Amino acid sequence: MAEWTAGEVLAVLQAGGQGGRMDVLTRERAKPAMPFAGTFRLIDFPMSCVAHSSIRDVWVSVQYQAASLDPYLSGGRPWDLDRTRGGFRRVVPEEGSGPADTEGFSRGNADNLHRLREQIAAHGARTVVVLSCDHVINVDLDELLRRHHGHGAECTILTAEVGVREAQHNMVVRAAADGTVRAVEDKPARLPETGTVATEVFVYDSAVLLEQLERLRRELAETNGDPYDTGLGDFGEHLVPALVERGRTLAVLVEGYWRDAGRPQTYLMAHRDLVAGRVDVFDHRDRPVLSHPVDGPPGMVAAGADVEDSMVGPGAVVRGTVRHSVLGPGVVVEPGAVVEDAVLFGEVVVERDARVATAVLDTRVRVGRRAVVGQRHRRGTVPDDAIVLVGADGNIAAGATLEPGSRME
Repeated sequence: MAEWTAGEVLAVLQAGGQGGRMDVLTRERAKPAMPFAGTFRLIDFPMSCVAHSSIRDVWVSVQYQAASLDPYLSGGRPWDLDRTRGGFRRVVPEEGSGPADTEGFSRGNADNLHRLREQIAAHGARTVVVLSCDHVINVDLDELLRRHHGHGAECTILTAEVGVREAQHNMVVRAAADGTVRAVEDKPARLPETGTVATEVFVYDSAVLLEQLERLRRELAETNGDPYDTGLGDFGEHLVPALVERGRTLAVLVEGYWRDAGRPQTYLMAHRDLVAGRVDVFDHRDRPVLSHPVDGPPGMVAAGADVEDSMVGPGAVVRGTVRHSVLGPGVVVEPGAVVEDAVLFGEVVVERDARVATAVLDTRVRVGRRAVVGQRHRRGTVPDDAIVLVGADGNIAAGATLEPGSRME
């Protein structure tokens, strides 16, 4: 098995651009800052993965609404990454630091790495581990690195098994029995034959990565008329297919739970899985999911309340009915109110006799008396157009109705 040391590995966490698919929930926040399971944030998962590994250097690439994420990141302190040497570093787009195609926001995760290429080269890492920041996962990165180096791979893709319809939203991976990747297809237009998909955790040989990024940029420049766009896009468009052609790309199946929580459907479905007991990411004593401590007393379920298969955050008070839902800190559900199949962020108030179903309500939303928000969607996977999304500080008037699929600022 090939040898490697911690100092030869760099982790790049891609906190992404504007999370347009989450609509009103990400108008004023970076998607990785979205809550999960009441008291965690999506970025806690990749940050915890690297914190429990031997990787010394962790860069977080933030492009959109960085101010909504920076206080939470706290210089890497919650994950013990605020070291004097190495540790946490936040990287942002820069103006005037290079050619035109490095200016402004990146246009995909491969383009993002190309914009960081000079910094990656200067770091001198032999291996680059890249993680997305809107997925629910708990992976042993050291074991993944051992597999990567032991196989002599130029690229290793951590994969998961999903339904073929869900696979259409991801990079589909086809591999031989020994794990060697034979082909990838990014977000196929037709139903794929396999549900094996990339989890957005990649390990790259740095020298090969930088060489291929530059080669592809030159080739794409011949057909791309925009000097500010490399044309590289996401990994599945050009970079990974080019690496697969070289014959040294490895697929490794993730152990345990994984879900992309970056769309309304998958975000709500991940919480459905959570309250159904199908999420094991919090079960690893040797690599717990780390986060900021949340202030407040324990949640309270008052006499006469009915709570079934739900999670109640610190300081929350339930006097009505809550079923198959997750309530964040300080949520209040008044008598006669019913909350079903919903995720309520912090300090939401659901007043008397109101009903909330198949919905995600942002911080400090108030649902007036007898208001009806959404409708319970009982059949299997819930589509995006059946989920109500209400942005922060939304005020739903008494007696008002928000139809399934509504979006409210």
